[in-house]
Amino acid sequence: MGGPPAAGMAFRVLMVGKGLRALAARGLFDGESLVPVGPAEVDFAGALVAVQRHFPDVLLVDLSAREALEAVEHVMVERPVPILALHPGALSGQDAFQAVALGALDVVERPASPGADFWSHVSRKLVMLAQVKAVRQVSTRPLPRTDAPAPPFPLVAIAASLGGPKAVAQVLRMIPRGFPAPLAYCQHISEGFTEGLAHWLAMETALRVQEAETGVVMEPGTVYIAPSGSHLLVRPEGRLELDSGPALRGFRPSCDMLLTSAGEAFGSRCIGVILTGMGRDGARGLKEIRERGGRTIAQDEATSTVWGMPREAVLMGAAQEVLPLDRIGPMLLQWVDAC
Repeated sequence: MGGPPAAGMAFRVLMVGKGLRALAARGLFDGESLVPVGPAEVDFAGALVAVQRHFPDVLLVDLSAREALEAVEHVMVERPVPILALHPGALSGQDAFQAVALGALDVVERPASPGADFWSHVSRKLVMLAQVKAVRQVSTRPLPRTDAPAPPFPLVAIAASLGGPKAVAQVLRMIPRGFPAPLAYCQHISEGFTEGLAHWLAMETALRVQEAETGVVMEPGTVYIAPSGSHLLVRPEGRLELDSGPALRGFRPSCDMLLTSAGEAFGSRCIGVILTGMGRDGARGLKEIRERGGRTIAQDEATSTVWGMPREAVLMGAAQEVLPLDRIGPMLLQWVDAC
């Protein structure tokens, strides 16, 4: 941890604070390790929403006002992300320690006129922190919440990589046409192959299968596949959204982005599944589903082509059940009926 990113990988940075992105443009993104995401201006009140929408790997927060501490707290309670805080010398040093107490991983003092050397230093810190797993904080006081309507139906969110199409086909063959939940599916696959995957799966299962499109409201009994080259997100009321932004930890589409957004939108009515695949993508998202009251499954080692993604989910405590492939379909039927 803390070394340079893998070749071709750029970490997504969201900047919170008035004018911070314009100021940081003077040197923060001179290399290829960091890429900005989100709007040019993110105020403190909108920090959590921006994190939920843009999935940064790391957050850069300017502690220029007391509201910045509230932003740090809201993010670390609701959607933990590694945070580097910039501390203007004009503020009390107590604010820096308070930011750390609320979950920020590090604080750097920002000079009145930061130059290229300063932003190069910040860039190295952001790359290091982006590779650290953020820990969810427990709030010491009630946080403002909005009462969202209950999801209209349960949702099954599936993540897979190497060996995934064959495994998904086997699971879907056990699910009848009248299945009372939609299924959102993220598969690591070469550019241009998801349309063919959708046609093939449609012949292998009784369910409807299609590539996902932005703005579509999901329907039960339908499988929605993340198109190659786009992230697939689930929004409240079952609306789908495609994001063509930078890769998340090397993947686009990202399994973590799908599973996390599904957990946030559907809560206890979400079922997350990680099937065979190489690497770690999806484990954090599966953990998010479980922490929000949803149910989760990881494919077992014996039936996985590559026990990488499921293994990471198991080690992280994200998997409620670890099942052989032939038991996953029947478990989905049982769980969806109980949702």
